[in-house]
Amino acid sequence: MTGTAVPAQRPTAQQQTLRLGTRASQLALTQSQHVADALTAATGVPVELVHVSTHGDRSTAAISQLGGTGVFVSALRDALHAGEVDFAVHSYKDLPTAPEPGLALAAVPRREDPRDALVARDGLTLGELPPGARVGTGAPRRMAQLRALGLGLEVVPIRGNVDTRMARALGPDADLDAVVLARAGLARLGRLDAVTEVLDPIQVLSAPAQGALAVECRAGDSRVRELLAVLEDPAARACVVAERSLLATLEAGCSAPVAAYAELAEAEDGTSELYLRASVTALDGSDGVRGSTTGPVGEAAELGRVLAAELLDRGAATVMAASR
Repeated sequence: MTGTAVPAQRPTAQQQTLRLGTRASQLALTQSQHVADALTAATGVPVELVHVSTHGDRSTAAISQLGGTGVFVSALRDALHAGEVDFAVHSYKDLPTAPEPGLALAAVPRREDPRDALVARDGLTLGELPPGARVGTGAPRRMAQLRALGLGLEVVPIRGNVDTRMARALGPDADLDAVVLARAGLARLGRLDAVTEVLDPIQVLSAPAQGALAVECRAGDSRVRELLAVLEDPAARACVVAERSLLATLEAGCSAPVAAYAELAEAEDGTSELYLRASVTALDGSDGVRGSTTGPVGEAAELGRVLAAELLDRGAATVMAASR
């Protein structure tokens, strides 16, 4: 008996697999897979990860020598513009402050704790490290603030992925006493057990947008923008907007010794407001300015601009110029 072939049903537009562009480092893949899983769980749309090699990944130069902002971003954006991927996931702090024509920041998911973390030999805290202890970090911002503490530490610039950096302090061939990393990355990789101290922002203030992810797509792709909207966390977006507005007003890049940290707080009338702290520190730790302000959540960008103007009035431009 001859049967009639039944044509396979094509997936609907809403079910078609989305291509997510991501860097190929372990942390980037972990972050991107988390976003992919969250999107599929919320919408039912399958997501395929597409690895994209960036200039920042290929270079062994120090972050401050890689040519400014965007070294981990431009190749992903090129893939978006070319239609090779449907959306991309960035560590938000790596993005240039200027918007990219033709692309949209479709979602800022829930943010991880943005503070920095110490991973030290023998379970030591920052205050327990002896004078002369060698502490490694890849960020000029951290280097500047660690030196400004006046603890007599030798701050050493380092590169590499999370495991490579941690091995510099904990491995059998360790040549450092400690390293400082973003707590968010350690949390996403399940490595918080190695943290010996989460650094108080009073000591070391985090980078603008640290711990936040940026989910970007083509501005004209309404289907993808609508799907990605389910990932949005308004509180994370507001905090990051305030921090990045300050960075943009200072005309400083992601490798500048600028720190900013915004939190939601409860105002006297019971509504939410933003509490924004920021600092600019000389790379050798010899000088710096700090400030803070509060304001309505809906005025996050203006809050960043106001605090940046205050820091500039108090000499922030001179401090940044000396650090260059």
